[in-house]
Amino acid sequence: MKDGIAFFDFDGTITSKDTMFELIKYRKGKLSFYLGLIRLSPWLIAMKLRLLSNTGAKEKLLSYFFHGTPHSDFQNACNLFIQEKLPNLVRPEALQEIAMHKKNKITVVVVSASAENWISGWCVQHQILCIGTKLEIRDGVITGKIDGKNCNGIEKVRRIKERYPLHEFKSIWAYGDTKGDKPMLSLAAFPNYKPFRKKSSM
Repeated sequence: MKDGIAFFDFDGTITSKDTMFELIKYRKGKLSFYLGLIRLSPWLIAMKLRLLSNTGAKEKLLSYFFHGTPHSDFQNACNLFIQEKLPNLVRPEALQEIAMHKKNKITVVVVSASAENWISGWCVQHQILCIGTKLEIRDGVITGKIDGKNCNGIEKVRRIKERYPLHEFKSIWAYGDTKGDKPMLSLAAFPNYKPFRKKSSM
């Protein structure tokens, strides 16, 4: 059997802030970001009232800010975000935990609702694996839509099981900070909820 595997949520677990919002601020500027939130407020309120899914709200945001952006330009912006902004958002305690697992020969996988465009490069830098949401690209441009399903909730579990035969691992760890992570946490012998903040019970 393999030694073990550890699944980490990204936003709010490894990072201190939502990286999609931070990417928008980085790319468009804070003024444009907040004006956009005001214009999108009916959709965001609908999400809070559960009249619109998280996926629907995410697509509204991505479409508003990035629809029609050439994929190459978008990816270049994401790569710069990874280099210039993302390091300041990462929790040192999370990096220490990841380093501990790697030292112990544990496979480390980030499993995130954030798009792979702005997290996979960070994972490559830290020699860990990545499962994230994929964005739709048509005719070489970003549409603002999600390709497939948003990698959140039960979709995290589906994507994990699709890629990893969990029975082959001696131990399973999982780290998350929202209800969207709890299905993933339920897979683990060692679940950690909000692990790098004030301790909270599941």
